[in-house]
Amino acid sequence: MGQSNTVRILDGNTFVVCEDTGDIEATPSEPTGLFSLDTRFLSTWVLTVNGERLNSLSFDDLQYFESRFFLVPGMATHYVDAKLSIIRERAVGGSFREQLTILNHDEKPVDLEIRMDAASDFADLFQVKDEILNKKGEIYAEVEADRLRLGYRRGNFRRETIISSSMTARYDSKGFAYTVRLEPNEQWKTAIDVKTHAIGPGGRDLRMGLRIHGNERLALQHDLEQWIADAPKVNSEHGRVSATYRRSLIDLAALRFSPLSLGGATLPAAGLPWFMTMFGRDSILTCLQTLPFTPQLSKTTLRILASLQGTRFDDFRDEDPGRILHEMRYGETAAFEEQPHTPYYGSVDATPLFVVLLDEYERWTGDADLVRELERESRAALGWIDSYADLVGNGYIWYERRNTETGLENQCWKDSWDSISYSDGTLPPFPRATCEVQGYAYDAKIRAARLAREFWGDPEFADQLEREAAELKERFNRDWWVADRGYYALALDPEGRQCDVLSSNIGHLLWSGIVERERAEQVAQHLVGPRLFSGWGVRTLAEGEARYNPIGYHNGTIWPFDNSFIAWGLRRYGFAEEAATIANGMLDAATYFDGRLPEAFGGYPRELTKFPVEYPTACSPQAWSTGTPLLLLRTMLGLEPHEGHLAVEPRLPVGMGRIEVLDIPGRWGRVDAFARGRLDLDNLAD
Repeated sequence: MGQSNTVRILDGNTFVVCEDTGDIEATPSEPTGLFSLDTRFLSTWVLTVNGERLNSLSFDDLQYFESRFFLVPGMATHYVDAKLSIIRERAVGGSFREQLTILNHDEKPVDLEIRMDAASDFADLFQVKDEILNKKGEIYAEVEADRLRLGYRRGNFRRETIISSSMTARYDSKGFAYTVRLEPNEQWKTAIDVKTHAIGPGGRDLRMGLRIHGNERLALQHDLEQWIADAPKVNSEHGRVSATYRRSLIDLAALRFSPLSLGGATLPAAGLPWFMTMFGRDSILTCLQTLPFTPQLSKTTLRILASLQGTRFDDFRDEDPGRILHEMRYGETAAFEEQPHTPYYGSVDATPLFVVLLDEYERWTGDADLVRELERESRAALGWIDSYADLVGNGYIWYERRNTETGLENQCWKDSWDSISYSDGTLPPFPRATCEVQGYAYDAKIRAARLAREFWGDPEFADQLEREAAELKERFNRDWWVADRGYYALALDPEGRQCDVLSSNIGHLLWSGIVERERAEQVAQHLVGPRLFSGWGVRTLAEGEARYNPIGYHNGTIWPFDNSFIAWGLRRYGFAEEAATIANGMLDAATYFDGRLPEAFGGYPRELTKFPVEYPTACSPQAWSTGTPLLLLRTMLGLEPHEGHLAVEPRLPVGMGRIEVLDIPGRWGRVDAFARGRLDLDNLAD
């Protein structure tokens, strides 16, 4: 589904995707409608006046949670000085509320029949994504005097949409209507409430229903203003930087999701429309990107992931003791175990990354209490790395799904079916071990050694972890290095054969620190070389590889989040110019997306397309793409916590101008950072 002809508003797990008129006419395969808790609560929401559909003059995305549509009767081709105008104002927050205003510009009274067709297919988001709407329960509509109740029941699983209006309406099973007479220059208004209810076992309502009223909308506005006020301020001579930063902050606010067990605390949901829920990997990486700016997200994320850590062996959910979840879902297919996401544990990177985030969070915030609180969960995660993850017995993290029906084949971040291949394009057998996950394991052990020594009172465990990390680094650099090409293999197969393609994953190895110093320059040059670097960013798979496709999901597209960690890795090894090159390309690309970087975009060479080519089904906004500009700011300014203070070592791209980041929070209180880019001498006037 293209994004240019749809309007999206969201508040955490609840979102609305509609046409530019405000209408919703969903098909089984399109993510249009009102969604909450992975269920579509409205699939039809169509306004007519005197039987006519309406034409959009304009629409405004006022905030992430509200929009306004300006409409006239009839289609655009028939427009001649309309005598009526219609305004639809909409806000979402748990459920949604729409205010309808109709104005008569005629010199005569006018009689109007105003109708809203309303329906719900109660589709599970997985059913929409898979284009299979196979409902096994009963859909019903109950007409009451003052409301319309749409519902779905399947055993104990119930979902309901309850529609009511501030003005008297006539309800029927397919919607509601008003008969209105408007005098000259008169206007008519009504507020329409749409409440969603998710009924669980025992009749418990999992969703408290509508929380958008006039004062609640103001509360959301105040919350957004406070969110922005609490974050550091970014000023820049180059307007794209500060504008992109502000867009990212607002999108992060929109993506904040409060799981049912958290009582209001929030963590970042992964992305709209398909991933508006908790993801271990995505939430952790987003928190790592945003730590200098919104550290509160990290604390919540660590706590909720720790509370849901694996405790048993469950083949259906790919669960092991100590394993950090991959994904949690609340819809029908999860409730009836048609999908394993309650939660599902099929990722191999979330577990070491959990330990990485805990250490990084403490380094920034000084929150030793949380490190002590999560000691047991951290030790369990480290235990998983060394035991249950080593399926081959050679000291690496491997994956092979045990749920062969609905589990993920590839359990690394490149989780599409064909993302891991040999250089001839063939796919390796399972189990598989991807390179970046070994880097994460190395980093987790190094960081956990610090935590054990400084906070857990266990210097012997710290020494053991450091020995294991050193052995892993030596072994990895022997087994994964493709000597004749000067880079690390994407993966190993169970026989130890290298998947010897050139991929963006090698940048994550720099970030983790597992790369031998003498090899780092070769890796860095590959990352900014013409096969991987398009001019906008680093491709997931290098041009010239058998499976390379500039619009292949993980086989040639550019992922902004991927590039942000690559830039961080380049800075870690001292390649500041190369990191600045990537940051510059990403920030340039962001201007073509109005400051909102999508999940992925095409890997075409910059000189060929002149602008970044959209990937057709990319999520937007998406959490780790939203976090990308924030991590790039960190890498450009060289912000690193060091011995209880904030170290600043800026290296901006040529021509960037001055950047200020003010009130950076941390264990040091709040401090400012300043940097100025070098002049672009080639473009200076004589």
